[in-house]
Amino acid sequence: MTPAPLHGPDFGSYPAEDVAWLLKDLSGVRLEAPTEEREAAIQAGRAHYAESLPVEYQPGPEYRRLFHRALEDSAERVAHAVGLVTELVLAARGPGAVLVSLARAGTPVGILARRWAHFAHGLDLPHYSISIVRGRGIDTVALRHLAEHHDPARIMFVDGWTGKGAIRRELTAALDAHAAATGVRFPADLAVLADPGRCTPLHGTRDDFLIPSACLNSTVSGLVSRTVLNDRLIGPGDYHGAKFYAELAADDVSAVFLDAVCARFPDVAEQVAEDAAEELAADRAAARAADWSGWKAVRRIGADHGVGDLNLVKPGVGETTRVLLRRVPWKVLARAGAGAELEHIRLLAAERGVPVVEVDPASLPYACVGLIHPRFAKGRAR
Repeated sequence: MTPAPLHGPDFGSYPAEDVAWLLKDLSGVRLEAPTEEREAAIQAGRAHYAESLPVEYQPGPEYRRLFHRALEDSAERVAHAVGLVTELVLAARGPGAVLVSLARAGTPVGILARRWAHFAHGLDLPHYSISIVRGRGIDTVALRHLAEHHDPARIMFVDGWTGKGAIRRELTAALDAHAAATGVRFPADLAVLADPGRCTPLHGTRDDFLIPSACLNSTVSGLVSRTVLNDRLIGPGDYHGAKFYAELAADDVSAVFLDAVCARFPDVAEQVAEDAAEELAADRAAARAADWSGWKAVRRIGADHGVGDLNLVKPGVGETTRVLLRRVPWKVLARAGAGAELEHIRLLAAERGVPVVEVDPASLPYACVGLIHPRFAKGRAR
């Protein structure tokens, strides 16, 4: 038998019915390391990024105001994207769908999708959150738990957004390997709120816009850390790990984000129904198909800026935010005229002394791209 899932309020700040975490609780373990130290170890090949955690960014008053303003401005847009992608999921899996979000960015989206299914159809969909790690694959113990309790054919994996499609590729490869090893086949479909990388047909939008849950770390994600895969702490029968930052409860806006978006569900319901019917029409399949144009753009950006390791090129608003919050940024490419949508990016870049380079919109399919410093060693940029 696999370990029992974790639930709030014992693990995470989300209500127990919103999500079951298939994770090992590492809250009592010291895993955080200084950003520069982590970056040096990762780029030198001495450590994998999932073996430790960055120190949680604690925003100042101005950044907090930006989050709340962004949430007010975008809640209806996010609600529409949630509704549309959930309708596509239900069309693909039926009323017995099981939502499995990819921790951590996928978890708020999975909760919103679950709440939309209840709001629009009276459904009570199971929702789990599991770990997938670039270069290491998906949590196979979590997959075993899912197969023990549900028909794998009903599973739908959920994430927040796509960048260049690395996690989409990782998911497909990991599920293929799992099927070959066990004979249990999980569909490799991935549903996302935003798909600027054009990696999946199951998306609420392909616009690269600010999703407020990308602005912060654990304090907008149920107070749960990014996932950890460290052989010293995770045994063969364990789920991948994560920490619950209960001490940050005073700064938690996870419920604020969810409630603001859910409050707009009635406002977008009619439009979602019309758009879903249109998207599900037979002649729309080609338009929704993945063409991986985002990946092609990343290769071009890497060549233009002399970055050979494309893992250091992070396209899209969500990924650029992560670079500025967790990694050692080199520079940010911003689409000229992007305006207020990148206000939080500009603030974070200014705080860290990172240049923001305006780029011709015709050459940049994303609102922005974050570049991790490509020559970082011994804790110092060269």
